[in-house]
This record gives sequence, structure tokens and C-alpha cells, in this order.
Amino acid sequence: MFYDHQQIEKKWQKYWEDNQTYKTSNNTDKPKFYVLDMFPYPSGAGLHVGHPLGYIASDIYARYKRHQGFNVLHPVGYDSFGLPAEQYAIQTGQHPAITTEKNINRYEEQLRKIGFSFDWSREVRTSDASYYKWTQWIFIELYHSWYNKNTDKAESIDTLIKHFEEKGTEGLNANQNDELSFTAEEWSSASEIDKEDILLNYRLSYRADTTVNWCPALGTVLANDEIKDGKSERGGFPVFQKKMMQWSMRISAYSERLLQGLSKLDWPQPLKDAQEYWIGKSQGAQVQFKVDGHDEIVEVFTTRPDTIFGATFMVLAPENPLVETITTDAQKVEVDTYIEETSKKTERDRMSDVKNVSGAFTGSYAINPFSGAKMPIYISDYVLMGYGTGAVMAVPAHDERDHRFAKKFNLEIKKVVETKEDVQEKSFDSKDSVCVNSDFLNGLSYNDAKSKIISEIENKGIGHGTTNYRQRDAIFSRQRYWGEPVPIYYKEGMPYTLPTSALPLELPEVEKYLPTEDGDPPLGNAKEFAWDEVNQKVVSTDLIDDKTIFPLELSTMPGWAGSSWYFLRYMDPQNDGEFCAKKLSDYWGQVDLYIGGSEHATGHLLYSRFWNMFLKDRGYINHDEPFQKLINQGMILGMSAFVYRIDGTNQYVSKNLAGNYQTQQIHVDVSLLKGTSDELDTEAFKAWRPDYANAEFILEDGKYITDREVEKMSKSKYNVVNPDDICEEYGADGLRLYEMFLGPLEQSKPWNTQGLSGVYSFLKKFWNLHFNGETFEISEEEPTKAEYKVLHTLIKKVVYDIENFSFNTSVSSFMIAVNELQKIKCNKRNILEPLAVIISPYAPHICEELWSLLGHDTSIEFEQFPVLNEDYLVEDEIEYPVSVNGKMKFKISLSAQLSAKEVEDLVISNEKMQQILEGKTPKKIIVVPHRIVNIVI
Repeated sequence: MFYDHQQIEKKWQKYWEDNQTYKTSNNTDKPKFYVLDMFPYPSGAGLHVGHPLGYIASDIYARYKRHQGFNVLHPVGYDSFGLPAEQYAIQTGQHPAITTEKNINRYEEQLRKIGFSFDWSREVRTSDASYYKWTQWIFIELYHSWYNKNTDKAESIDTLIKHFEEKGTEGLNANQNDELSFTAEEWSSASEIDKEDILLNYRLSYRADTTVNWCPALGTVLANDEIKDGKSERGGFPVFQKKMMQWSMRISAYSERLLQGLSKLDWPQPLKDAQEYWIGKSQGAQVQFKVDGHDEIVEVFTTRPDTIFGATFMVLAPENPLVETITTDAQKVEVDTYIEETSKKTERDRMSDVKNVSGAFTGSYAINPFSGAKMPIYISDYVLMGYGTGAVMAVPAHDERDHRFAKKFNLEIKKVVETKEDVQEKSFDSKDSVCVNSDFLNGLSYNDAKSKIISEIENKGIGHGTTNYRQRDAIFSRQRYWGEPVPIYYKEGMPYTLPTSALPLELPEVEKYLPTEDGDPPLGNAKEFAWDEVNQKVVSTDLIDDKTIFPLELSTMPGWAGSSWYFLRYMDPQNDGEFCAKKLSDYWGQVDLYIGGSEHATGHLLYSRFWNMFLKDRGYINHDEPFQKLINQGMILGMSAFVYRIDGTNQYVSKNLAGNYQTQQIHVDVSLLKGTSDELDTEAFKAWRPDYANAEFILEDGKYITDREVEKMSKSKYNVVNPDDICEEYGADGLRLYEMFLGPLEQSKPWNTQGLSGVYSFLKKFWNLHFNGETFEISEEEPTKAEYKVLHTLIKKVVYDIENFSFNTSVSSFMIAVNELQKIKCNKRNILEPLAVIISPYAPHICEELWSLLGHDTSIEFEQFPVLNEDYLVEDEIEYPVSVNGKMKFKISLSAQLSAKEVEDLVISNEKMQQILEGKTPKKIIVVPHRIVNIVI
């Protein structure tokens, strides 16, 4: 019978949509299971076959859990704010909302075509005002909260104000920007503006001068992961370090909890390691150094205070405010020039460039508080203002980068041999170093030496022991249009939040998406974007009088804002009264399975954990972590094609002749190759793009052979395969099975369209088990034990595979089972019905159709997954190999129920054995039950 996958898949996709098959109920007694894919960003290119890999895996697991009787939440939505849509708007003048809508429609069409069991009724989009209303609400909640270190959680700002009213800063233990000290009386007498200024020092969302990655060409601040080699990833524009007033999120307050929480998560270890490194906990001491001839103090954080005797110079971050004060007139030009050069590097570049040290001398000296020696103060880009204090005491004999710096600038190197460990290791074998010993540390262990020196530092009143974290507060504003407006207005220069009743603060219309002529963000172009405090509404900017009508914040939120809590909105997406009803967040709780890319380790996954912990602190949800189990799927790689262009010409030389010329390797669209070969269709190449129209070719054997390479599948590499084409030719079930069959989920693997024929052949065999020629024919006879054995062998394997996410081996098992059933011509209902349920998570369309043909009028989706019966796997007979003096002589089939003595007797009495023995008595007989018989004669 012809397997018409196109007709079958259209039929069941329409059925699922019409009947809302996958709509999840919030009101049920069933146990819950929450399966989630990382939020997709809808690009204009649509999906290629690499994108659905994780979605297929999560869909299989979601369907499996439904078969097990769980109430499964498996939603979908779109991370639809972002820079790409805005850049397209700048280039074309088309509103980002229009292109975003178009891209989402394209994504949805493709996702539906692959047959995912998403609850489409819960779809959310970060760019919808009904969604970002609650993103703005969370921002306001963060603004009106502070972090109490005594309770180790976020609390309402009202409790902080109460503390100030009663005690001032006395006894306060808070996470804050600067150390402040005032009495209750001083607080009470302060003006409203002064009070607001003080509170900004403690709020979890706050405004402060921050060093940012500024891209003038894009007119916005960029995150580190939006920059590559000092240029914007989008457009390749130069990026500079710049001080700007920015909104930030106090994620640093949660550093220890974020670190400790990792131990409770079932996540890949490399991902947990990445977060641990990013948070960067270290213990040591904060130490103050006086600057010779100045009142200023240089404060450093060091993890090895016991090496202070070997400190020979100081290094400040170029952005450190002290630089301007302590730089001498003679060094000013050199220092200013160096600062300008450093501004062109991102912090990530500065951190990764460990071998190339550079710097400039400020002309000033610090005083070593223990030795009294003068230490020259330099600036260098390897010191970051955001880590520690933005200054280091350099101990070149004990730190590789300090050592390089000392050698480059011909600075003193003192080898400090103080602790037991130092004697054996941790010192550079430098001939020009001077050995320095400290009597009161000599011979101690690291920990004892560190403890003793910290006590001495505290006794001298020049510092204290402390714990430091590398993680800095997250910048939370972008100078761009297509993002969530920040619900803030300004009165007398101070920020105030909009009332929650006024949310959402909707994104206004603008004529231009570039910054204003005055350098304001694009929202500065909006004509209706001012806040009427009396009437509590947005009004014309022409009405701003700074008395009752005030300017609104012109920056928008970063891309990670909406994606930091979307998993909660899926639980209650239509609720207009709260971001999620408490009873629903209690029911759905954590995401049980989250599948997505490892590239989000220190971005989205960290911010989501932070927001989740904050909402837990404030009593809105009850779970500590958002995602209990996380799997990073690998990539599907594409086979790229390259041509070789001779430098300075429009001539292209075939692969095996390219070595004879100076050439440039250029990606070419794989669709321009002839069939499945590496030969380029030269006429198609000339018609591909205008600059290739006059191309000339140097051929080999009359052909142009391209070079090939397996690499990341990407539109920019012209190696993408459209899943629509695969669904058309091989069906969505074929695509789903093949993507799983390629290899382990976590590994990257190359795509090969030719491999689909094997999977498609399996689907046809599975289909034809139910037909006798053109007739659908099912037997009601009781299956044989052999038939049950095939079924239950498969059940055992597939349950293990799904629960261990070994989807590739499941597909192999399907093929083996169907081949065995085909050989024995099995068409028994009691075999084929459970077989359809087992395969349905992987290939739902064909299984729905067969389930219907088997006489059922409901979806297969909620049928119980077949239960394993081990009795069918017990062998009736065992075929024993019989070995004599180490050589196998014959095999004998015996009942599996026989004892070892019974097996021995039957083997000895066997006619073949009697011929071998020739009347002799065996010296030894060894029976390994169910395995082998060994006889020594």
C-alpha cells in the first residue's frame, strides 16, 4: 500500500489544530511535567534543519510523558525584541513589528509542519505589550527592593527605609554601591531628592555610571557576546569602552546563592563550570596602599596577601578614577594615549589576551605597608575596573602576567619563599629575582600564612579579610528602539517608577530608528513620550515642564529582559491581573526538562536564575531554581562548498589546481553544485550574484571541482538545508527520525540528505506491516511468544533510551523490530497497536493514521505507554556451545529450566559427545548456566 506521507501529515496537523489536542489544562489531578525549549528568536532566514534538533528531542520526551499519564506543559513562544529587526528597520524603514510578525509567521508555519506537540494557546511574544507589561512590573519590583545580607534575601525597600528611620545605617548589612554612614536624625532631615539618591545606592535595579561597550555606528551599548574581535557581530562596526549612565541589575548580590545552587541542578558539568568561573568566587584580603606625595589610597584585593613582601609595583585599570589624580604632568600624554587605545578593546578581549602585556607609567609610587618600599604605579588593560577594586599589587615572581609585565618594563622581581608550598612550587625560576623571606611567615602552610598576614593587616588598620566575586552587576539598558521601554520618569534628575496601574508603558511610534541629533536614544524621536504625573498618563513631549509633566527614560531594556522569566508566563499566559497566579506557579513549579544551547551559560541561564531567586525572595513563587534538568543539544553541521578566486582577478581555479596560484577561498551556495557531486554548475554560479556574472574558470578534466568542509550550518556559509524541502520529500516523520538517528543528542554531527532514504524505507516497512497488498488487514489472533518477545524487547530498550535521552539508539531498535516482524509476517493487533504507541513520540503522524485505521476514534497521544513484561524475554531454550579441551565441537539446544547437573548429564549422553569420548571418562566438566559447557578429557 502506498505510504502517502504528505496527505497523512496534513490531515493530522489539521486534526491537532482543530481539536486542540495538545492544549494543556491547569485543572487536573494528574502529576505535572514541564518540558521547555530555549526561547527561539525569529530571524528572517527561517529554520534550517539544524534548528529543530533540540525541539524534536523535547517533543519526543513530552509525548512520552503524556503516554505515562502526566499533565505535560510543552509551550512555545518567541524572543521577539532585539537588534536584528531594528537594524533591518534602519536599512529599509520598515517598522520592526512588521518584520518580526512576518518572521514569527514563517517560524510557526515551519514548526507546525514538523508536527510538534506545542500548546499553541499559550504562545507568548516578548514584544507584545501584554507580555512586556509584566517584564516592566518585575523591573519595578526590583527597583523597590534591596538585598539584606542578614536575611540573605531581597526585601521591600520599605524595610530599608524603616531601618534608616530608626537607626540610620547603624547595624545595616546590605549589598550596595558605596559605603554610607548617617544617623536616623540625618535621614529624617534629608530632602526627598537626597533620600532618593541614597536609596539608589541599595536598589536591586539602579542607575549609575558604568563602563560599557559603545558602538557609535549602531548607536547602542552591546553585550560582550554581541562583539567579536573588537567589532559588533552585526555589521562589523568598531566598539569602544565608554563611561555612560546606565541602568544595572544587582545580580552581584546573588553571587553566593547562584554558586551554591549549582550543586542542586542536573545540568551538564561544563555548563556548571562556566557559571562557577563567571561568578568567580575568591577569598583573600582587601589592603590599602598609600600613594607617595598624595592623600589618595590605592585599595587592592588579593587572594595571596602572604606574598605582599614580594609586591614590587602596582597596576591600575585604565578606567580607575585614581589615574587622573595621581598621573604626573610628565606622564599625562603617555597615559592618555594608552587609555584611548584601551577604549577600543572589550573587556572580553582584555581578559583573553594573556600573552601580550602593555601599559603606561603614571609617574607616582605606592608605599608597601610592610616593607616601606616605593612601588611604581602603572596602568594596564589586563586589570579590569569591574573586578575587585580595579587595582592589583603585582608580585612578578608569583604571577605569570605580572612577571611578563615586570620583564617588559624592567621592574624588580622578588621571589618570596615563605610557605612550605612556596619552597616546592608557585615561583618562577628567574635568575634575576631576589629572594625575600619573612620571619613571621617562614615555614607556614598557605592557609596559616594567609590567616596570619590578614590578622596583621587588620591590626595595622590597612584592610581586612574578605570574599570577592568576579561577577559584576548586569547592565540593563540599551540605546536602541526595539525593546521594552523602561517604566521610569525623571523629576529633578531623580528616577521614579511609573505606577503599576499605568503599565504597560507601550513602545511609542518614531519616524527614525537612529539616535537623535543630540545623541539621545531613538526614543528621543518620539513625539508622545512624556509622563503626566497628575493624570498618570503618557502625553506629548512638547508638554514637558518638569513640574507636573516629566521626561521618560529613553533607553530600552536589553534582549535578556523578556527571556529571563518567560517560563513563568507560560504557566498563566492570559492573566492580566498578575504575571502568574501563585497556585499555578506552585503547581507547575520548576521546568523539569530544559533543552537548549550551551552558548547561553553565562547570559540567559544566569539571569533567569537570578530573577527566579528574586521572585522567590519576594514571595511570588516558591521554587528556588527555574530549570531542574538541562540538556545542551549538539549542532547539526552542514557540508560547505568553496571556490578559489585568483587574487586580483575574477578567475576561479578548480580545487586541485589552486595550489599553483595565490587564491582566496570563498563560500559558495551548495545548491549550485551538480546533484550530489562536488562539481560546480558554472553557469548557475555566474547567475547567482552580479559580481560573478563575468567569472572565468580554470577547470580540471573539463570540470570545476569545489572544496568541501563540514562546519556550522549557517545562512552566511550558504550550507543550510531547508526543513520544508525535507518534509516535502521524506515527510516530517522522516525528518524527526533522521535527526534523532544521526547520533547522540549532545554531540554535533554532519547532515547528509542521502541518509534520509534509510529512515524513509523504515517508515514504509512499518506502514506495510498493516497491509496485505492494497488491503488493510489486521489479525485478531493471539500473538506467539516470539512475536511478544520482539515487542517487549523493544519496550525495554525504548523506555531505557528515552529516559536516558539516547534517541538515536531507539530509532535503530525500531528498525530492528519492524524487520523482525516483517520476516515473521506479523500483523497481530496485540503487537501492532502497542508498536504504534511506542513509535508515536518519534513519528506521530504515521502512528496517528495507523491508530485510526486500527479502529480508534481518539488520538493516540494519550494512550498508556506499553508496560514491559519480562516473562516474554525469558528464553525457553538455550543453545549451549560444547568445547572439548578448549575447542568448540558442537552446539546443543536444551531447556532453559535445567539445572547445571541436568545439562551435564544430557551433554555427556549426547551421541556426538560419546563419539568424541571414545569410552574415556572426562577429567573435568564445567557448566556455565545459560552460556557454555567446557569438557577436559
